[in-house]
Amino acid sequence: MGSLAAAPTFPLLTNIPTDDKELARLAPFTVSLTNGFLPLSPPLTKLPPSFSALSSLLACMSIRTATGEPGLLATFDLGETLLRELPDLTDEVEKVREDLRVVGALYRDYCFLASAYLLEPCHERHVKGDGYGLGRQRLPAVLARPLARVAEISGFKPFMEYAGSYALFNYRLQDPALGMEYSNLRLIRAFEHGLNPSSSEAGFVLVHVDMVQSSGLLVEGAVNALSACGDGNRKAFNVGLEGVVEAMVKVNGVMDVYEGVSEEAMSFRGESGANDSMVSSYNPMQGHEEKSHVEQIPLCDNLLEISMPETPLTEILSDFRSYRPRNHRQFLEWVKDRAQNIGVRRYAMMDRESAVLYLHALNQVRDFRWRHWCFTREYILKKTTHPTATGGSPIVLWLPNQLFSVYDQMMEVEYAIDGLPECTDIMDLVQLQRRTLEKEVDKYCSEHSGRALSLTWRG
Repeated sequence: MGSLAAAPTFPLLTNIPTDDKELARLAPFTVSLTNGFLPLSPPLTKLPPSFSALSSLLACMSIRTATGEPGLLATFDLGETLLRELPDLTDEVEKVREDLRVVGALYRDYCFLASAYLLEPCHERHVKGDGYGLGRQRLPAVLARPLARVAEISGFKPFMEYAGSYALFNYRLQDPALGMEYSNLRLIRAFEHGLNPSSSEAGFVLVHVDMVQSSGLLVEGAVNALSACGDGNRKAFNVGLEGVVEAMVKVNGVMDVYEGVSEEAMSFRGESGANDSMVSSYNPMQGHEEKSHVEQIPLCDNLLEISMPETPLTEILSDFRSYRPRNHRQFLEWVKDRAQNIGVRRYAMMDRESAVLYLHALNQVRDFRWRHWCFTREYILKKTTHPTATGGSPIVLWLPNQLFSVYDQMMEVEYAIDGLPECTDIMDLVQLQRRTLEKEVDKYCSEHSGRALSLTWRG
C-alpha cells in the first residue's frame, strides 16, 4: 500500500476484525479498505430487551407495518401512543455505551421515532388535503434525552443523518449467504411502505446502500494513489487512479436501473399520497434533505483537488458534509489535506498516461453529478416550482454549482497538456452538457425564483 508518508492519525482499517468484542469497541463507520464507507458489520436489527418499549413502538410505527397492517402513522396515533407508552431509557443507554454497534442501532431507531413524532401533524394535514403546515415544535424528554446521549456517544448530530440512521445503518440481508446483492437487501426501519422491498421508499434507500458497497475499492484506490504520489511512484499512482475510476464506474452503474425500460421519465405515486418517486429528495415523513452526494463524491472531490467556487452554495456544501460519521469526516479531511500537500493534480499533469487517468476520474464525477441533475430535473423540477429543497439549498442552483466546477476542471486539464485526442469523445460531451446545463438553469431559475437569481449566482 506504499508508505503513506503523512499517515492518518485516526483509524483506517486494512482488514476488519473478526473478534466480536473488538468489533463492538470500534465505531461502526470506521473507514476500511474492505467495506469503505459502509459499516464494519451489518447493522443490528434487534435492540436489547431493556429497550423493548422502543422496539414495540417502532414495530407498529410505519404507515404499513411488516405484517401488512396499518401502523400508528396511518391512523395518526403515534404521538399520543408514544407519550403514553415510551419511558425515558437514558439510564439504559449508559449500560450499553461500550458496545458501539448497539449504540448505533439506538441512534438509528431514536432518529426514526423523533422524525416521525415531529412530522406526524404535517403528514396528517397533507393526507387530509390541508397542506403540510408546521410539525410539532418540541421533542418530549423521553425522546430528547436518550437521542442526545446516543448521538453524543456516536459522534452524530441529534437528528436523522444519511449514514448513521436513514440509509447506511438501516439495511439487513434477507439471506446472509447471498451477501450484498441488491435483491437481498431489506430495510430495518421505514416510515411508509418501506418494509416491503418493492416499495419506492425501500428502493430510494437501498440504491444508496448499493452504491456505497463499491466504496471499499474507491478508498483503496485513493489511499494507494496518495501513497504513490507522495513516494513519486508513477506506476503505482496510475494503478491507484485506475482503482478510483473502476469503483466510480460501478457506482454510476447502479443508477442505470431504469435504462432500457422507458424512454420517458417514470413516475410513481408515493405511499402517503404525495407525488413521491424512487429518486425524490423529499419524503414527507422523513423531513430532511437527502445527502445524495454520498461519501464517494466528496472523496473524489478531495483526492482530485476539484476546486469549488467561493459562493454561498459551496458554503452549504461544506455544512452538509458535517452531517456524516466522525471517522468519515476525519478520513475525508485527511485526503483533502494530503492531496493538496503533495499535489496530486500537479503530479498527474506531469505524465500523459496519468493525466488521461486523472481526466477519466473527473469524468466519473461528472457522470455522477449529471445523472443526479437529470433525476432532479425530471422528478422534481418538472413537478414543482417550490424554490428550496428541504435542507435549505436552492433547488435549481445547488447541483449545477458543483457540476460546472467539474466541467471547468476537465477543460483546464485538456488545455494544460495541449489536448487529449484519446479523450475527444469525453470532452465533446462536456462541451455539450455545459451548454445544455446553462440553458436549463436559466429556464428553471425563471420558473422557480425569477431570472435574477440565476444572474446573481453567475456573478
